[in-house]
Amino acid sequence: MIPFRNSLPYDIIMNEVYVQECPFCEQSQVLVPLKPADIKSMYGGARKITLVFPCCHSTLRLIDADQDYLLSNRPVRRKA
Repeated sequence: MIPFRNSLPYDIIMNEVYVQECPFCEQSQVLVPLKPADIKSMYGGARKITLVFPCCHSTLRLIDADQDYLLSNRPVRRKA
């Protein structure tokens, strides 16, 4: 089972990828330097990508993806 705390929701709008909130600086609607083809290439863990957030330059290692979430190798969500 995939740990929910390691997942990051994303949206594709006008062929650009946005995350709802940066897990580091908490800026909302961050345009990330990924294309929809990059995400599709990660489906099933086939490819790993290091994502650099443009808002705060923090890095995150992405290890998998599906149609709604990006999966990281470490927790990105805060405890509720």
